[in-house]
Amino acid sequence: MGVDIGKILKVKEMGLDHLSDRIIAMDAYNIIYQFLASIRQRDGTPLMDSNQNITSHLSGLLYRNANLLENDIKLVYVFDGEPDVMKEGTLEKRLERKQEAKKEYEKALEEGDMEKARSKAQQTSRMSPDIVKGSKRLLELMGIPWVQAPAEGEAQAAHIVIKGDAWAVGGQDYDSLLCGAPRLIRNLTISGRRKLPGKNKYKKIQPEMISLQDNLNELDITREQLVDIALLCGTDYNDGIKGIGPKRGIKKIKKHGSLEAVLDSIQEDINNAEAIKKLFLDPKVTDDYKIEFQSPDFEGMISFLCDEREFSESRVKSALEKFENKRTSQSDLLSFT
Repeated sequence: MGVDIGKILKVKEMGLDHLSDRIIAMDAYNIIYQFLASIRQRDGTPLMDSNQNITSHLSGLLYRNANLLENDIKLVYVFDGEPDVMKEGTLEKRLERKQEAKKEYEKALEEGDMEKARSKAQQTSRMSPDIVKGSKRLLELMGIPWVQAPAEGEAQAAHIVIKGDAWAVGGQDYDSLLCGAPRLIRNLTISGRRKLPGKNKYKKIQPEMISLQDNLNELDITREQLVDIALLCGTDYNDGIKGIGPKRGIKKIKKHGSLEAVLDSIQEDINNAEAIKKLFLDPKVTDDYKIEFQSPDFEGMISFLCDEREFSESRVKSALEKFENKRTSQSDLLSFT
């Protein structure tokens, strides 16, 4: 789930029109997991074709990108590479949670509790090579560029924004800010409302922007100190210090100045602290990428989605009309660059 420092950050809500003609570097895995979790049938089963190939992510990518295209929002998707060895513990814990959620899901189905079953099913989503391959193929057919990161996708997305090749990182987690992303856009690929946990109620949501420098100025800290706070709270690479959350963490960092000084004051230790900090402050990224927007391949999309993955042709064509309308209203989609 990444670093949870949202409680100390100020956000600015904005409509999609404020992002018009902007390039957003999306954390692909983060977004695809959203689609895998949310686009499901009533009993929690993901959308699938007759060969049991999951298609929830393809549905999300097609329809959400079509809607964003209408607002002249240009996306580039950044895919994760190899995770750092220090993340292995987190990945193992996530797998255990998914396995436990699967058991609870099956039990809820037996008991006929469809609401609980769907909730638990959402926690079992897993990324497979086929899901990644299919996502990249659909993006190419839509004319949307993607970038393969050597390591963490959020770090690479931040690098793309720092270089000026995109305006902001898009995703739900805050890790990209620790990696130096000047701006983070949250809620961009989520529908206009979100179900409240454990309740049959929904909260209206809209995109929000978080400025790294504005927040550093407001908190009167440096980016390195923000990373220090994250380590105190816990990251994908460490468990953090018990009893320290974002608000308490910032108080201690401002009082003592650095992670090392805080740890000395409370006689605690974080294994591999310096190495973890380097993953955020000097992450592994690449300049070997191109961001080029192409005209969509309509026949290719229909062949892939309808013939191969058994989507409704009428629904796909309805989405493709948005691509066609945008293409005909501009001289060329290449003007997006």
